[in-house]
Amino acid sequence: QVQLVESGGGLVQAGGSLRLSCAASGIIFSINSRYQGWYRQAPGNQRELVATITSGGSTNYADSVKGRFTISRDNAKNTVYLQMNSLKPEDTAVYYCNAQKFGINYWGKGTLVTVSS
Repeated sequence: QVQLVESGGGLVQAGGSLRLSCAASGIIFSINSRYQGWYRQAPGNQRELVATITSGGSTNYADSVKGRFTISRDNAKNTVYLQMNSLKPEDTAVYYCNAQKFGINYWGKGTLVTVSS
C-alpha cells in the first residue's frame, strides 16, 4: 500500500522560507515511480501543479514559482522536498505530494502553508 505523508507546512511571513517534505512507503521514488510532484490548492481554486521531479532527476516548475521554489529528492531517505523561498501571500494553499507508480497516481493528505503579508 502506497502512503505519502507531507510535513513542514506552517505560518510564515511574506519573504520567508519553508521546506516541505514528503515521506513515502510502499513506493520507491527512484525506482518504481516515474515522477513525483507537489501540487497546491488554495480556497476556492482548483488544485494546480507546483513542481515535479522525474525518477531521473529532471525537474519542472509552474511559472509562478520558478526561481523561488526548488524540488529535490533524497533517494536514501525516499523523501521528496520542496524548498520554498521568497514566499508570497498568494502561495497560501494546502500543498499535496503526488507520486505515480505503474500508472496510478497517489496523493498525500496535504500540509497547509499560510503566508501572511
